[in-house]
Amino acid sequence: MSLLEEAKQALAGLGNFAGTPHALVAVDGGERLECELTTLDRVGCEFTRFSLRADRLSAATMDQLKRVSEALAARLTYLLEPIKPIEQDADQCVIQMRSLPPQREADVTSYYEVLVRRGGELSLCRWMKA
Repeated sequence: MSLLEEAKQALAGLGNFAGTPHALVAVDGGERLECELTTLDRVGCEFTRFSLRADRLSAATMDQLKRVSEALAARLTYLLEPIKPIEQDADQCVIQMRSLPPQREADVTSYYEVLVRRGGELSLCRWMKA
């Protein structure tokens, strides 16, 4: 079964809920999807964290991670704000991406953060700061 099919099957097994976090885990070969869901209904879902581990990126170089981050920036067009690489840490071999510009409403600033790490992890979080 593909990773997408595994995720769909796991979602179908959860049923609708709101408020109490539920873990979604799907595995296919060298890929592992983990998501902390806070709401699930017929229309969609809400989550606090989403990560994907891919064995094919486990020994990635900084140049390979840069290409992955650039491809993600081009493809993640449906988020509330555009997301761009903002920092590269060659020692830790990680690229940090954030909403640019972040969303500002009254006294609250919020933004998406994507981390692209050697070891094969891609993660997405939404942060809010008052």
